[in-house]
Amino acid sequence: MLSAGLDPAPRTYVAGVSLVRRAANGIASAPSSTTLADIEHWLLHEATREKDWLVFLESFIWRLVVAGLPIDRVTLHMGTLHPQLVGFAWNWSSTDQLFDELKIADAAAASPSFLRNPIYRVFEYGETNRRDPRDPKAVEEFPLLADLAREGYVDYIALPLSSSGRRNAMTIATRRGDGFTDVELKQLQPLISLFALHFERHSALRISGNALDAYIGAGAATKVLAGSIKRGLGEAVQAVVWVADLRGFTELSDRLQPADLITLLNAYFEVMAGAVLRNGGDVLKFIGDGLLAVFPFESFADAAAAAGAALEAARDAQRGLEVLNTRPPAELAAIEAWQPLRAGIALNEGEVFFGNIGAPERLDFTVIGAAVNEASRVEALQKTLKRNILITEAVARRLEGSLDHLGAHQVRGVSAPISIYSPREELVDDRAAIALRSP
Repeated sequence: MLSAGLDPAPRTYVAGVSLVRRAANGIASAPSSTTLADIEHWLLHEATREKDWLVFLESFIWRLVVAGLPIDRVTLHMGTLHPQLVGFAWNWSSTDQLFDELKIADAAAASPSFLRNPIYRVFEYGETNRRDPRDPKAVEEFPLLADLAREGYVDYIALPLSSSGRRNAMTIATRRGDGFTDVELKQLQPLISLFALHFERHSALRISGNALDAYIGAGAATKVLAGSIKRGLGEAVQAVVWVADLRGFTELSDRLQPADLITLLNAYFEVMAGAVLRNGGDVLKFIGDGLLAVFPFESFADAAAAAGAALEAARDAQRGLEVLNTRPPAELAAIEAWQPLRAGIALNEGEVFFGNIGAPERLDFTVIGAAVNEASRVEALQKTLKRNILITEAVARRLEGSLDHLGAHQVRGVSAPISIYSPREELVDDRAAIALRSP
């Protein structure tokens, strides 16, 4: 099994389609000998215990091949609920024996090529389409079939995998000269019906996971799906707390129309949250113009790595704001007098409680603790310290490199003054730079 971020070679995918994972276990995924009856038994029993969907898919397809069905190509398609994705797909071919898991952006589903794809007809109308890719009339209807004909396919079937209205579909194709026989398709039908139940179950889990990821964050979503849903359940974790706040938001909200303000906030949060996620943090809250994130120590090699990732995320976010100010997207450029956007970011370290808090009927999965409160109070010091990134001493001691000591400052609700630091590249006066190292 290979991980995300792969070069898709020897395959290529169109814009908006990206490789998530790849399996390449080949025929070893299936028993050396099996029958269609064996596969039915497997689907009803052992397969229900498989946790990894890609492993399950690879084993299922290879079992069909070992059982003697002339399948040379399979694709699976799943619609989902996600603010930026239309769904996921899985592609297998007997040629390279690779099984790819793909994510499909909204733009790909709106492309002309997709609108003339048999999968679109399955999604929209629940149609089952069987075509000979060598037939000119079929190619005129579905241009994709021309590519399949060049690869030697002679029989292609696209069919729905759901009776509940969800966008789930499957395609199978063969290169065998006479295509699929009626007997083979009749034998395959009950297996596909059982397989569809697995697919719908996984689809429901994937949709739930995507929705939770988008609204409460990947870390919290994992805990909720694992059963941490009762009020008061949670755990104390050591983490770097990351708090950001947009400067001048009150004035912007008074001046801009609500629709324009939403456009601006979406662009701003895309930069800020994107920086956190790219560097391994977990975004927990959007509160007005504020953002709360954490970098749990347990998610990194050690505490120093978590602190380094949090600082890099802060730098990444500030660089992203500069790009947004100088090269805004068209929808933001059309709004008058919003520039420049400036944000303050504060990093603090401590123990936080990560869990379910709220009323019995309405819970929130979040972090609370003194470290969160202190981070918020430290962030407010940026109005007087004139630095965009502020770091408490607890975090600073974990970082490699030079930091500027901005002095010890009293913050509301904390008895002792807190020593504050800032990255050297933000030097604006003659304060001395000192290097701090983890003990």
